[in-house]
Amino acid sequence: MADAFFPAEEGGGVFQGAVALNLDAKGRLAIPTRHREALQAPANATVVITAHPDRCLLVYPLAAWDPIRDKLLAASSFDRAAARIKRLLVGNAREERLDAAGRVLIASELRALAGLDKQVWLVGQGSHFELWSDAGWQAEQEQMFGLAEPLPAALQDLAL
Repeated sequence: MADAFFPAEEGGGVFQGAVALNLDAKGRLAIPTRHREALQAPANATVVITAHPDRCLLVYPLAAWDPIRDKLLAASSFDRAAARIKRLLVGNAREERLDAAGRVLIASELRALAGLDKQVWLVGQGSHFELWSDAGWQAEQEQMFGLAEPLPAALQDLAL
């Protein structure tokens, strides 16, 4: 699949597209050069990596993650569904800095949660990336192409 990310012009990223990458032996992911600036500028090269219920990882620039974390933390711990989401997203969140070579460490616990091996997929989602195992991304692709349900209400007027 073609590498097709388009970071925002200033102060953060509008990330779209998908690219296959490899984790190194230490579990580090080399962010493609043209996307490093969008991740580095807003928060001194700090990203937040956390788990997602779909068994992928989320990679946010720190500035984009902070309001999400604050909203999650404001949710009641007495609401079981909210508490579970909070445990998953905030409980697994790790701040990591890009090193001088533009690599970011993916913690072994997070790699295990998402089933990440050597080949991974970095998938742009506007304000952040999803990081998928190769098998997980291929399965997700098959489900997307086999979509037989109606569009969600928020997308009913979408015209392609």
